[in-house]
Amino acid sequence: MGEGHNLISTPDFRRQTGQNRVSIAPMLFQRPDHDTLYAALLARDPAYDGRAYVGVSSTGIFCRLTCPARKPKSENCHFFETVAACIDAGFRPCKRCHPLAPMATADPVIGALLQALDKAPARRWYEEDIRRMGFDPSTVRRSFKRQFGITFLDMARQRRLAEGFSTLSDGGRVIDAQLDAGFASASAFREAFARLLGQPPGRFRDDALLKADWIDTPLGPMIAVSDARALHLLEFSDRKALPAELRRLRQDARGDIGIGRSAPTEQVRAELARFFAGENARFTVPLAQHGSAFTRAVWAILRDIPAGETRTYSQIAGQMGRPSATRAVARANGANPLALVVPCHRVIGADGSLTGYGGGLWRKQRLIELERHYHGVRPAPQESCP
Repeated sequence: MGEGHNLISTPDFRRQTGQNRVSIAPMLFQRPDHDTLYAALLARDPAYDGRAYVGVSSTGIFCRLTCPARKPKSENCHFFETVAACIDAGFRPCKRCHPLAPMATADPVIGALLQALDKAPARRWYEEDIRRMGFDPSTVRRSFKRQFGITFLDMARQRRLAEGFSTLSDGGRVIDAQLDAGFASASAFREAFARLLGQPPGRFRDDALLKADWIDTPLGPMIAVSDARALHLLEFSDRKALPAELRRLRQDARGDIGIGRSAPTEQVRAELARFFAGENARFTVPLAQHGSAFTRAVWAILRDIPAGETRTYSQIAGQMGRPSATRAVARANGANPLALVVPCHRVIGADGSLTGYGGGLWRKQRLIELERHYHGVRPAPQESCP
Protein backbone atom coordinates (compact mmCIF):
# COMPACT_ATOMS: atom_id res chain seq x y z
CA MET A 1 0.00 0.00 0.00
CA GLY A 2 1.09 3.55 -0.59
CA GLU A 3 2.73 5.63 2.09
CA GLY A 4 -0.01 8.26 1.89
CA HIS A 5 -2.25 6.40 4.33
CA ASN A 6 -3.44 8.65 7.16
CA LEU A 7 -6.10 9.13 9.80
CA ILE A 8 -8.86 9.16 7.21
CA SER A 9 -8.97 5.35 7.29
CA THR A 10 -8.86 4.85 11.04
CA PRO A 11 -11.77 3.20 12.88
CA ASP A 12 -12.74 6.40 14.75
CA PHE A 13 -12.88 8.44 11.56
CA ARG A 14 -15.01 5.82 9.85
CA ARG A 15 -17.46 5.67 12.73
CA GLN A 16 -17.75 9.44 12.76
CA THR A 17 -18.28 9.77 9.01
CA GLY A 18 -20.44 6.66 8.59
CA GLN A 19 -18.15 5.13 5.98
CA ASN A 20 -19.14 1.63 4.93
CA ARG A 21 -16.71 -1.20 5.44
CA VAL A 22 -16.90 -4.96 5.58
CA SER A 23 -17.69 -6.50 8.94
CA ILE A 24 -14.99 -7.19 11.47
CA ALA A 25 -14.25 -10.87 12.07
CA PRO A 26 -16.00 -12.30 15.14
CA MET A 27 -14.08 -12.48 18.38
CA LEU A 28 -11.79 -15.48 18.54
CA PHE A 29 -11.14 -15.27 22.27
CA GLN A 30 -12.27 -13.16 25.20
CA ARG A 31 -10.25 -10.04 24.53
CA PRO A 32 -8.86 -8.27 27.62
CA ASP A 33 -9.67 -4.62 28.13
CA HIS A 34 -7.71 -1.78 26.56
CA ASP A 35 -5.54 -1.09 29.62
CA THR A 36 -4.49 -4.73 29.91
CA LEU A 37 -3.55 -4.94 26.24
CA TYR A 38 -1.72 -1.63 26.35
CA ALA A 39 0.31 -2.89 29.32
CA ALA A 40 1.09 -6.05 27.31
CA LEU A 41 2.20 -3.85 24.41
CA LEU A 42 4.55 -1.87 26.64
CA ALA A 43 5.94 -5.11 28.08
CA ARG A 44 6.14 -6.78 24.63
CA ASP A 45 4.33 -9.73 26.18
CA PRO A 46 4.72 -12.77 23.85
CA ALA A 47 1.60 -14.41 25.36
CA TYR A 48 -0.53 -12.30 23.02
CA ASP A 49 1.50 -12.90 19.86
CA GLY A 50 -0.90 -14.03 17.16
CA ARG A 51 -3.91 -13.41 19.42
CA ALA A 52 -3.98 -9.62 19.55
CA TYR A 53 -2.72 -6.82 17.32
CA VAL A 54 -2.52 -3.06 17.78
CA GLY A 55 -3.49 -0.48 15.17
CA VAL A 56 -1.89 2.92 15.70
CA SER A 57 -4.12 5.75 14.49
CA SER A 58 -1.29 8.30 14.36
CA THR A 59 0.63 6.24 11.78
CA GLY A 60 -2.03 4.02 10.17
CA ILE A 61 0.12 0.95 10.93
CA PHE A 62 -0.73 -2.25 12.81
CA CYS A 63 1.78 -4.34 14.76
CA ARG A 64 2.25 -7.37 16.91
CA LEU A 65 2.25 -6.55 20.61
CA THR A 66 5.90 -7.68 20.66
CA CYS A 67 6.96 -5.08 18.08
CA PRO A 68 10.36 -3.52 18.95
CA ALA A 69 9.33 -0.09 17.63
CA ARG A 70 8.86 2.89 19.94
CA LYS A 71 5.55 2.54 21.74
CA PRO A 72 2.64 4.82 20.80
CA LYS A 73 0.42 6.74 23.20
CA SER A 74 -2.48 4.80 24.65
CA GLU A 75 -5.10 7.02 23.05
CA ASN A 76 -3.69 6.24 19.59
CA CYS A 77 -4.00 2.46 20.05
CA HIS A 78 -6.84 0.28 18.79
CA PHE A 79 -6.66 -3.45 19.58
CA PHE A 80 -7.89 -6.27 17.33
CA GLU A 81 -7.99 -10.06 17.52
CA THR A 82 -7.00 -10.79 13.92
CA VAL A 83 -4.91 -9.50 11.06
CA ALA A 84 -8.07 -9.44 8.95
CA ALA A 85 -9.72 -7.07 11.44
CA CYS A 86 -6.71 -4.72 11.28
CA ILE A 87 -6.78 -4.73 7.49
CA ASP A 88 -10.54 -4.26 7.47
CA ALA A 89 -10.15 -1.17 9.70
CA GLY A 90 -7.71 0.36 7.22
CA PHE A 91 -4.35 -0.23 8.91
CA ARG A 92 -1.28 -1.37 6.97
CA PRO A 93 1.29 -3.85 8.36
CA CYS A 94 4.40 -2.77 10.24
CA LYS A 95 7.71 -3.26 8.42
CA ARG A 96 9.59 -3.98 11.66
CA CYS A 97 7.55 -6.73 13.31
CA HIS A 98 6.00 -8.13 10.09
CA PRO A 99 2.59 -9.16 11.49
CA LEU A 100 1.76 -10.95 8.22
CA ALA A 101 4.78 -13.25 8.36
CA PRO A 102 3.78 -16.90 8.08
CA MET A 103 3.38 -18.54 11.46
CA ALA A 104 2.72 -22.09 10.34
CA THR A 105 6.25 -23.25 11.07
CA ALA A 106 5.99 -21.82 14.58
CA ASP A 107 2.64 -23.47 15.30
CA PRO A 108 2.99 -27.22 16.00
CA VAL A 109 -0.77 -27.69 15.67
CA ILE A 110 -0.78 -26.40 12.09
CA GLY A 111 2.38 -28.32 11.23
CA ALA A 112 1.03 -31.64 12.52
CA LEU A 113 -2.30 -31.34 10.75
CA LEU A 114 -0.78 -30.25 7.45
CA GLN A 115 1.57 -33.22 7.62
CA ALA A 116 -1.37 -35.56 8.28
CA LEU A 117 -3.28 -34.01 5.38
CA ASP A 118 -0.34 -34.51 3.03
CA LYS A 119 -0.17 -38.19 3.96
CA ALA A 120 -3.89 -38.78 3.31
CA PRO A 121 -5.30 -36.04 1.03
CA ALA A 122 -8.46 -38.03 0.28
CA ARG A 123 -9.31 -38.64 3.93
CA ARG A 124 -12.66 -37.31 5.16
CA TRP A 125 -11.83 -35.33 8.29
CA TYR A 126 -14.15 -34.62 11.23
CA GLU A 127 -13.68 -32.69 14.45
CA GLU A 128 -13.47 -36.00 16.30
CA ASP A 129 -10.37 -36.89 14.25
CA ILE A 130 -8.76 -33.66 15.43
CA ARG A 131 -9.57 -34.53 19.06
CA ARG A 132 -8.05 -38.00 18.63
CA MET A 133 -4.80 -36.32 17.56
CA GLY A 134 -4.82 -34.49 20.88
CA PHE A 135 -5.89 -31.06 19.59
CA ASP A 136 -8.82 -28.88 20.50
CA PRO A 137 -11.04 -28.30 17.40
CA SER A 138 -11.79 -24.69 18.35
CA THR A 139 -8.07 -23.93 18.73
CA VAL A 140 -7.37 -25.56 15.36
CA ARG A 141 -10.17 -23.57 13.77
CA ARG A 142 -8.76 -20.29 15.07
CA SER A 143 -5.19 -21.13 14.07
CA PHE A 144 -6.08 -22.05 10.50
CA LYS A 145 -8.42 -19.09 10.02
CA ARG A 146 -5.70 -16.78 11.30
CA GLN A 147 -3.01 -18.26 9.06
CA PHE A 148 -4.88 -19.27 5.91
CA GLY A 149 -8.26 -17.56 6.02
CA ILE A 150 -10.10 -20.93 6.05
CA THR A 151 -10.57 -23.70 8.59
CA PHE A 152 -8.66 -26.98 8.53
CA LEU A 153 -11.84 -28.89 7.65
CA ASP A 154 -12.45 -26.56 4.71
CA MET A 155 -8.85 -27.02 3.59
CA ALA A 156 -9.20 -30.80 3.82
CA ARG A 157 -12.41 -30.63 1.76
CA GLN A 158 -10.59 -28.61 -0.91
CA ARG A 159 -7.79 -31.17 -1.01
CA ARG A 160 -10.29 -33.99 -1.52
CA LEU A 161 -11.94 -32.16 -4.40
CA ALA A 162 -8.50 -31.51 -5.87
CA GLU A 163 -7.84 -35.25 -5.95
CA GLY A 164 -11.08 -35.84 -7.84
CA PHE A 165 -10.42 -32.92 -10.15
CA SER A 166 -6.99 -34.32 -11.00
CA THR A 167 -8.52 -37.68 -11.90
CA LEU A 168 -11.02 -36.03 -14.24
CA SER A 169 -8.28 -33.86 -15.79
CA ASP A 170 -6.35 -37.02 -16.60
CA GLY A 171 -9.40 -38.41 -18.42
CA GLY A 172 -10.64 -40.62 -15.59
CA ARG A 173 -14.25 -41.61 -15.02
CA VAL A 174 -16.53 -39.69 -12.65
CA ILE A 175 -16.84 -42.73 -10.37
CA ASP A 176 -13.04 -42.95 -10.11
CA ALA A 177 -12.83 -39.22 -9.36
CA GLN A 178 -15.46 -39.66 -6.67
CA LEU A 179 -13.51 -42.45 -5.00
CA ASP A 180 -10.17 -40.65 -5.33
CA ALA A 181 -11.79 -37.65 -3.63
CA GLY A 182 -12.88 -39.85 -0.73
CA PHE A 183 -16.63 -39.49 -1.30
CA ALA A 184 -18.61 -42.64 -0.48
CA SER A 185 -21.76 -41.06 -1.93
CA ALA A 186 -22.02 -40.21 -5.63
CA SER A 187 -24.65 -37.57 -4.90
CA ALA A 188 -22.46 -35.90 -2.25
CA PHE A 189 -19.58 -35.72 -4.75
CA ARG A 190 -21.83 -34.24 -7.43
CA GLU A 191 -23.19 -31.66 -4.98
CA ALA A 192 -19.72 -30.65 -3.76
CA PHE A 193 -18.48 -30.38 -7.33
CA ALA A 194 -21.52 -28.35 -8.38
CA ARG A 195 -21.04 -25.92 -5.49
CA LEU A 196 -17.49 -25.32 -6.70
CA LEU A 197 -18.00 -25.12 -10.45
CA GLY A 198 -21.71 -24.48 -10.88
CA GLN A 199 -22.60 -27.89 -12.35
CA PRO A 200 -21.99 -31.58 -11.56
CA PRO A 201 -19.02 -33.38 -13.17
CA GLY A 202 -21.18 -35.40 -15.55
CA ARG A 203 -22.24 -32.23 -17.36
CA PHE A 204 -18.68 -31.30 -18.34
CA ARG A 205 -18.20 -32.42 -21.95
CA ASP A 206 -15.13 -34.37 -23.02
CA ASP A 207 -15.11 -32.68 -26.45
CA ALA A 208 -15.43 -29.12 -25.11
CA LEU A 209 -12.98 -26.55 -26.46
CA LEU A 210 -12.63 -24.92 -23.05
CA LYS A 211 -10.91 -26.99 -20.38
CA ALA A 212 -10.95 -26.35 -16.61
CA ASP A 213 -8.09 -27.44 -14.38
CA TRP A 214 -7.00 -27.09 -10.75
CA ILE A 215 -3.86 -25.16 -9.75
CA ASP A 216 -2.53 -25.22 -6.19
CA THR A 217 -0.93 -21.99 -4.91
CA PRO A 218 0.38 -20.83 -1.50
CA LEU A 219 -2.80 -18.72 -1.14
CA GLY A 220 -5.16 -21.57 -1.92
CA PRO A 221 -6.26 -23.51 -5.01
CA MET A 222 -7.26 -21.75 -8.20
CA ILE A 223 -9.40 -22.81 -11.15
CA ALA A 224 -8.00 -22.11 -14.62
CA VAL A 225 -10.07 -22.34 -17.82
CA SER A 226 -8.29 -22.29 -21.18
CA ASP A 227 -8.75 -23.29 -24.77
CA ALA A 228 -5.85 -24.42 -26.94
CA ARG A 229 -4.74 -20.81 -27.54
CA ALA A 230 -5.44 -18.68 -24.47
CA LEU A 231 -6.39 -18.44 -20.81
CA HIS A 232 -10.02 -17.37 -20.28
CA LEU A 233 -10.41 -17.53 -16.49
CA LEU A 234 -8.24 -17.82 -13.39
CA GLU A 235 -9.94 -17.59 -10.01
CA PHE A 236 -9.48 -18.78 -6.44
CA SER A 237 -11.68 -21.82 -5.97
CA ASP A 238 -13.44 -20.42 -2.90
CA ARG A 239 -14.60 -17.22 -4.60
CA LYS A 240 -18.39 -17.13 -4.24
CA ALA A 241 -18.84 -15.66 -7.70
CA LEU A 242 -16.95 -18.49 -9.44
CA PRO A 243 -20.03 -20.53 -10.53
CA ALA A 244 -21.62 -17.38 -11.98
CA GLU A 245 -18.37 -16.50 -13.76
CA LEU A 246 -18.24 -19.94 -15.33
CA ARG A 247 -21.83 -19.61 -16.54
CA ARG A 248 -21.01 -16.19 -18.02
CA LEU A 249 -17.89 -17.63 -19.67
CA ARG A 250 -19.96 -20.33 -21.36
CA GLN A 251 -22.21 -17.62 -22.77
CA ASP A 252 -19.38 -15.31 -23.83
CA ALA A 253 -17.33 -18.09 -25.41
CA ARG A 254 -20.44 -19.77 -26.83
CA GLY A 255 -19.20 -23.16 -25.83
CA ASP A 256 -19.20 -25.78 -23.12
CA ILE A 257 -16.49 -26.35 -20.55
CA GLY A 258 -14.75 -29.67 -20.07
CA ILE A 259 -12.14 -30.79 -17.58
CA GLY A 260 -8.57 -31.24 -18.66
CA ARG A 261 -5.24 -29.60 -19.32
CA SER A 262 -4.15 -27.24 -22.07
CA ALA A 263 -0.96 -25.42 -23.00
CA PRO A 264 -2.06 -22.00 -21.63
CA THR A 265 -3.04 -23.57 -18.30
CA GLU A 266 0.32 -25.29 -18.02
CA GLN A 267 2.04 -22.00 -18.85
CA VAL A 268 0.17 -20.03 -16.20
CA ARG A 269 0.77 -22.82 -13.69
CA ALA A 270 4.53 -22.40 -14.21
CA GLU A 271 4.29 -18.60 -14.13
CA LEU A 272 2.30 -18.68 -10.88
CA ALA A 273 4.97 -20.89 -9.31
CA ARG A 274 7.68 -18.36 -10.24
CA PHE A 275 5.52 -15.47 -9.04
CA PHE A 276 4.91 -16.95 -5.59
CA ALA A 277 8.55 -18.00 -5.32
CA GLY A 278 9.51 -14.34 -5.70
CA GLU A 279 11.40 -15.04 -8.90
CA ASN A 280 9.35 -13.27 -11.56
CA ALA A 281 6.17 -11.16 -11.59
CA ARG A 282 5.74 -11.32 -15.37
CA PHE A 283 2.75 -13.17 -16.80
CA THR A 284 3.08 -13.72 -20.53
CA VAL A 285 0.36 -16.35 -20.99
CA PRO A 286 -1.95 -15.38 -23.89
CA LEU A 287 -5.30 -14.09 -22.64
CA ALA A 288 -8.82 -14.23 -24.07
CA GLN A 289 -10.78 -11.40 -22.49
CA HIS A 290 -14.54 -11.06 -22.64
CA GLY A 291 -16.14 -7.72 -21.90
CA SER A 292 -17.04 -4.32 -23.25
CA ALA A 293 -14.43 -2.03 -24.81
CA PHE A 294 -14.43 0.08 -21.62
CA THR A 295 -13.97 -2.97 -19.39
CA ARG A 296 -11.09 -4.30 -21.48
CA ALA A 297 -9.48 -0.87 -21.42
CA VAL A 298 -9.58 -0.91 -17.59
CA TRP A 299 -8.06 -4.38 -17.55
CA ALA A 300 -5.28 -3.22 -19.88
CA ILE A 301 -4.38 -0.47 -17.42
CA LEU A 302 -4.43 -2.96 -14.54
CA ARG A 303 -1.95 -5.15 -16.41
CA ASP A 304 0.34 -2.15 -16.81
CA ILE A 305 0.56 -1.45 -13.04
CA PRO A 306 4.05 -2.61 -12.02
CA ALA A 307 4.24 -5.21 -9.26
CA GLY A 308 4.96 -3.47 -5.99
CA GLU A 309 2.85 -0.43 -6.89
CA THR A 310 -0.83 0.39 -6.42
CA ARG A 311 -3.39 2.68 -8.02
CA THR A 312 -6.75 4.08 -6.97
CA TYR A 313 -9.98 3.83 -8.97
CA SER A 314 -9.90 7.59 -9.52
CA GLN A 315 -6.33 7.46 -10.81
CA ILE A 316 -7.32 4.82 -13.37
CA ALA A 317 -10.38 6.84 -14.41
CA GLY A 318 -8.18 9.91 -14.85
CA GLN A 319 -5.66 7.92 -16.88
CA MET A 320 -8.50 6.93 -19.20
CA GLY A 321 -9.49 10.57 -19.62
CA ARG A 322 -12.79 9.92 -17.84
CA PRO A 323 -12.35 11.30 -14.31
CA SER A 324 -16.06 10.95 -13.51
CA ALA A 325 -16.06 7.21 -14.32
CA THR A 326 -14.66 6.05 -10.97
CA ARG A 327 -17.62 3.76 -10.23
CA ALA A 328 -17.52 2.26 -13.71
CA VAL A 329 -13.82 1.55 -13.21
CA ALA A 330 -14.61 -0.14 -9.89
CA ARG A 331 -17.25 -2.33 -11.59
CA ALA A 332 -14.82 -3.31 -14.34
CA ASN A 333 -12.19 -4.09 -11.71
CA GLY A 334 -14.61 -6.32 -9.82
CA ALA A 335 -15.65 -8.12 -13.01
CA ASN A 336 -12.10 -9.22 -13.78
CA PRO A 337 -12.08 -13.04 -14.20
CA LEU A 338 -8.28 -13.37 -14.45
CA ALA A 339 -6.98 -13.00 -10.91
CA LEU A 340 -3.27 -12.16 -10.49
CA VAL A 341 -2.61 -12.16 -14.23
CA VAL A 342 -4.82 -9.06 -14.51
CA PRO A 343 -3.80 -7.63 -11.12
CA CYS A 344 -7.00 -6.08 -9.78
CA HIS A 345 -5.54 -6.59 -6.29
CA ARG A 346 -3.25 -3.60 -6.96
CA VAL A 347 -6.21 -1.19 -6.81
CA ILE A 348 -6.84 0.41 -3.40
CA GLY A 349 -9.16 3.02 -1.93
CA ALA A 350 -8.60 6.74 -2.37
CA ASP A 351 -7.62 6.98 1.31
CA GLY A 352 -4.95 4.32 0.94
CA SER A 353 -7.00 1.58 2.60
CA LEU A 354 -7.80 -1.81 1.11
CA THR A 355 -11.09 -2.18 -0.71
CA GLY A 356 -13.17 -5.22 -1.59
CA TYR A 357 -11.47 -8.14 -3.32
CA GLY A 358 -13.31 -11.23 -4.54
CA GLY A 359 -10.51 -13.48 -3.35
CA GLY A 360 -10.69 -12.03 0.19
CA LEU A 361 -8.98 -9.04 1.78
CA TRP A 362 -6.48 -11.31 3.53
CA ARG A 363 -5.26 -12.49 0.11
CA LYS A 364 -5.15 -8.96 -1.24
CA GLN A 365 -2.95 -7.85 1.64
CA ARG A 366 -0.60 -10.81 1.24
CA LEU A 367 -0.29 -10.22 -2.48
CA ILE A 368 0.58 -6.56 -1.96
CA GLU A 369 3.18 -7.54 0.64
CA LEU A 370 4.59 -10.28 -1.62
CA GLU A 371 5.02 -7.85 -4.49
CA ARG A 372 6.96 -5.22 -2.55
CA HIS A 373 10.31 -6.67 -3.60
CA TYR A 374 9.23 -6.56 -7.24
CA HIS A 375 9.00 -2.75 -7.05
CA GLY A 376 10.57 -1.08 -10.07
CA VAL A 377 10.45 -4.20 -12.26
CA ARG A 378 7.88 -3.62 -14.99
CA PRO A 379 5.98 -6.63 -16.33
CA ALA A 380 6.59 -7.71 -19.87
CA PRO A 381 3.80 -7.02 -22.40
CA GLN A 382 1.19 -9.76 -22.38
CA GLU A 383 -0.50 -11.22 -25.39
CA SER A 384 -4.28 -11.07 -25.68
CA CYS A 385 -6.48 -12.89 -28.13
CA PRO A 386 -9.50 -11.19 -29.70
